[in-house]
Amino acid sequence: MDQLTITKLQKTFEDYAKIADGVEFWFARDLQILLGYDKWDNFSKVIDKAKESCKNANFEVNDHFPEVRKTIGMPKGATRDIDDYMLTRYACYLIAQNGDPRKEEIAFAQSYFAVQTRKQELIEQRIALQERLQARNKLITAETELSKLIYERGVDDAGFARIRSKGDEALFGGNDTKQMKKRLSIPQSRPMADFLPTVTIAAKNFATEITNFNVKQDDLQGEGRITGEHVKNNKEMRRVLAKNDIIPEDLPAEEDIKKLERRVRKDETALAALSKRKRLERHNG
Repeated sequence: MDQLTITKLQKTFEDYAKIADGVEFWFARDLQILLGYDKWDNFSKVIDKAKESCKNANFEVNDHFPEVRKTIGMPKGATRDIDDYMLTRYACYLIAQNGDPRKEEIAFAQSYFAVQTRKQELIEQRIALQERLQARNKLITAETELSKLIYERGVDDAGFARIRSKGDEALFGGNDTKQMKKRLSIPQSRPMADFLPTVTIAAKNFATEITNFNVKQDDLQGEGRITGEHVKNNKEMRRVLAKNDIIPEDLPAEEDIKKLERRVRKDETALAALSKRKRLERHNG
């Protein structure tokens, strides 16, 4: 496929893109034309195959292929309603994958939507990573405050470790910190929260924040009373999670958050270098 054709097709595909609630999409009736299909009946069969692929990949079909009805003009001022879909980038990619590979438009679309979908995946992964890092930093802050509060109330570092472990035992269905580390194959020397998913980190943080608040408000003294408060709050977090079909101890461990932090710093360094290079290119150009 020559460069001129690629440039022309890319502009055409981008011109037909629409935005709704911040999400980019294409109407299926437009994509039908872009992909070189003359008849809707033939194209709808490709859509059905794509929807099946979406389902097999464990994605919600309605999230990527929502059905809509459109009114079109007819001769003599008449109108009629037709079926259509609002297709996400991923949906367009699946349609291209299930289309006729002999069509030049299909060959282009397979690469075009694969690249664009990958970009979106990378953005989503980056956002998820940042959310996990932020949740972890909030937990560090909350636990640091708890450590300070209990030290002021006559509890040493060993007591803090016991309080935190009892809280974990309440949150993780009877598994204390040591048992959960073994269950998730986490080195005993490392903080368990560095390997937990965001939802569990957030639950631990919220329980700790409540403990901190009540320790100060009720002026709780001694390891026993503070432990009881922390256990109570973690049990409540477990109840909320279980109500939403989330069982903390059954969630798999995630990648070491320290590795993720190094990756973020590496990405930021590369981005800064790229920005500097582009500035120099503009200046020298």
